[in-house]
Amino acid sequence: MTKIDAQILKKATSWLSPFFDAKTQEEIQQLIDNNPKELTESFYTNLAFGTGGMRGIMGPGTNRINKYTLGKNTQGLSNYLKKVYPNESLKVAIAYDCRHNSKSLAQTVADVFSANGIHVYLFSDLRPTPELSFAVKYLNCHCGIVLTASHNPPEYNGYKVYWTDGGQIVPPQDTDIIQEINQLSFEQIVFDANAELIKKIDTEVDEAFVKASVLNGSFNAPKKHNLTIAFTSLHGTSITMIPTVLKEAGYTSVHVVEAQAKPDGDFPTVVSPNPEEPEALEMALHLANDVNADIVIGTDPDSDRLGIAVRDLNGDMILLNGNQTMVVMTDFLLKKWQENHKINGQQFIGSTIVSTPMMEQLATAYNVECKIGLTGFKWIAKMIKDFPELEFIGGGEESFGFMTGDFVRDKDAVTASLLACEIAATAKANGSSIYETLIDLYVTHGFYKEKLISLVRKGIDGAAEIKQTMIDLRENPLKTIDGSPVIRIEDYQTSIALNMQNGSTSDITVPKSNVLIYYTADGTKIAARPSGTEPKIKFYFSVNLPLENKADFYTVEQKLDAKIERIVHEMKLN
Repeated sequence: MTKIDAQILKKATSWLSPFFDAKTQEEIQQLIDNNPKELTESFYTNLAFGTGGMRGIMGPGTNRINKYTLGKNTQGLSNYLKKVYPNESLKVAIAYDCRHNSKSLAQTVADVFSANGIHVYLFSDLRPTPELSFAVKYLNCHCGIVLTASHNPPEYNGYKVYWTDGGQIVPPQDTDIIQEINQLSFEQIVFDANAELIKKIDTEVDEAFVKASVLNGSFNAPKKHNLTIAFTSLHGTSITMIPTVLKEAGYTSVHVVEAQAKPDGDFPTVVSPNPEEPEALEMALHLANDVNADIVIGTDPDSDRLGIAVRDLNGDMILLNGNQTMVVMTDFLLKKWQENHKINGQQFIGSTIVSTPMMEQLATAYNVECKIGLTGFKWIAKMIKDFPELEFIGGGEESFGFMTGDFVRDKDAVTASLLACEIAATAKANGSSIYETLIDLYVTHGFYKEKLISLVRKGIDGAAEIKQTMIDLRENPLKTIDGSPVIRIEDYQTSIALNMQNGSTSDITVPKSNVLIYYTADGTKIAARPSGTEPKIKFYFSVNLPLENKADFYTVEQKLDAKIERIVHEMKLN
């Protein structure tokens, strides 16, 4: 049997003390006796906050999601809240999704907050993540927690922290909170709940959130009754909200994939409950063809991401990628603001460093600013907070997230689903479609085509391989890509941008992150980054060409697809 590292064994043995419950002690002892590899994976490090909070596999150990790792987070957060707001009656809101143990873990988090004298608003049942963001502001809370692992596999769960503005925590605040957490031993967690401080919430917040979603996502689209919608919640939380919001907004032909409507942490009908994966929307696409739907909408388990499929020029259903959805939605919002004479140079849209450069083209065309941040919607929420003199119109990221207005400060598939239907209904009433609208945008602003490749590398060895890949890209940078010279390399870890033509450097002003971006003379952009929430390294490709007219669409698209495939082959990623 594999020998257990002494430090790992010491950490694991500490979990055999009476402070930990009998079930946890038994599980740890089983790992010590029978599974040293899993024991090592469970204890070799401590779970840390990434781009989407803390996310990991459920089970015993410091590198796992369990009542003790989340209890320690909550104890540290309680201590931090008391330091930051020493003379206030503290309030927090807590929501959770459909995953295994989410409800019990949410109750544990509520217990620890209440044991520390903090008032807790706990949703009585599962709710979408954007509703938690909304609830934090609506209930004037000091922070919020949502128990979710987003679109990760069934064995995962997670813990996202939101602050008073409804946005996720960002530096330096997250670092300060982590320091508070790391100062604690597990034995310092106070689990003894004060039930009087825990209040269950449901209908009042639900109704307010529906009203706000309809207000922010509706744009008086004509003939809504003519739009046929196929919708799937992929066994997640959006079933509690999206059908209601669409009905309130006036959509009467909404067809739900019933086999995926029941919340289920096993996600039994899909390999991955991620609308970024085409397979996840297969059942919705079949339903769309059965009912002759105009649009398919699918959301991930906590309802912050949405995938969309629409009819192409041949009438076939085609999946849009996150960049395509983002530019269609952003242009629609900009057009509405322009029609209402609301654009005066004091507005902005938001995007991320790995998303399509086409967002900047849209901003220029409408005379608004395009602010670019790191991956993760917490950075777009921070833009809203950092620039109160500017109005936020909307924004998104390539990973199927979008936010309309600032009443929610996280990606919001509920309101974005309504917005997508408004765009589709408006286009259909005008004899067009979302797909034709997208092609029109390419003719006007240039045809930008993107592709994402994610390489899964699990465990300790996988983490080492991902680290080495990033080192190689930095120490041995590409000089040319598909025959075009690399003219600029942005290294967000060192905060330095290098001009490859003259050797000059400039500072990158956004916070440090392990991201590297190459730019070539022909407009190609390639970004590489390890995922902050999954055992993956991601490569983002963006290429572009002019599109003179609609008739050339498929010809130019083939050229762009071929270019991306050549680059992928050149980088040995296929």
